[in-house]
Amino acid sequence: MIASVAELEELLSRPSEADREAMAALTGDLLILGVGGKMGPTLALRARRAAPAGKRIMAAARWSEPGLREQLEHAGIECLKADLLDPAQLAALPDAENVLAMFGRKFGSTEDPTLTWAMNVYAPGMVCERYKSSRIVAFSSGNVYGYSHVARGGSVESDETFPVGEYAWTGLGRERIYDYHSRRNGTPVMLLRLNYAIDLRYGVLLDIGTRVIERKPVDLAMGAANVIWQGDANSVALRAFPHATAPASILNLTGPETLSVRRIAETIGHHFGIKPEFTGAESTDALLNNAQRCHRLFGYPAVTPDEMLEWTARWIASGGTTLNKPTHFEARDGKF
Repeated sequence: MIASVAELEELLSRPSEADREAMAALTGDLLILGVGGKMGPTLALRARRAAPAGKRIMAAARWSEPGLREQLEHAGIECLKADLLDPAQLAALPDAENVLAMFGRKFGSTEDPTLTWAMNVYAPGMVCERYKSSRIVAFSSGNVYGYSHVARGGSVESDETFPVGEYAWTGLGRERIYDYHSRRNGTPVMLLRLNYAIDLRYGVLLDIGTRVIERKPVDLAMGAANVIWQGDANSVALRAFPHATAPASILNLTGPETLSVRRIAETIGHHFGIKPEFTGAESTDALLNNAQRCHRLFGYPAVTPDEMLEWTARWIASGGTTLNKPTHFEARDGKF
């Protein structure tokens, strides 16, 4: 059982031997852009713990979350303040041979679409010009795909994109901008199409589990989902630099299993002696990724869905802290 935020963050940031080997072999320093948010802090800590003592791990953000900058600086990470939409602040950032781009905007896209386009499409273009001599690994989203038949096992990297909703279109726009600059400048780029990362404080499992214990109906319209433990997703990101290419490469990033939303709800409900309530019916299709290529390159995730379900149920039962950021994975209209 993971009993506290400190234990959770220690586990999420604990590097594997493969992480240590990758960071030791990585030529040059690492700059993480957009280190705030759900995944960035533990990724930065994992990088620092995995890297040799002499390698610089730098992290840039606006630092709106109280105490985060101090936490990372205490761990030996060089923290830099920058608004990536400000050309002068971006230009003032130090050079780095390896750039990990985590910035982006999803939630609130419907209320302020102009900011979403700016963060997801305009900012990547500026970053690509600033760091055209670097290697870039950038997080993208599986939302760029259309819905695929559940029995098919999810979309693969060669499938045609078919974004649903404005956020998904900005995700595809982001990829096109990275690829354009990669082709124009010869910048090696790897785009990671992620869905969905799980941390006990947020994620698909927490969303479903919370509805179960609150005795609210679980929507079955999006009847299946892929998930991956956040630590495993961050591990892949740190090890992806040697696979960056020009033109840009694309890699799906998620767990190997297609999980039933109904089954997730029933499993978590069993922990609490609650029979879940449901609304709607499972569609034959869903937003699903097939990450077989990722697993061939980096191996299967270290944390299984059963472990994530067990940890999530115990976290909820103990009153564990949450980020209060629902994923809205069940939305079929692309509105976030």
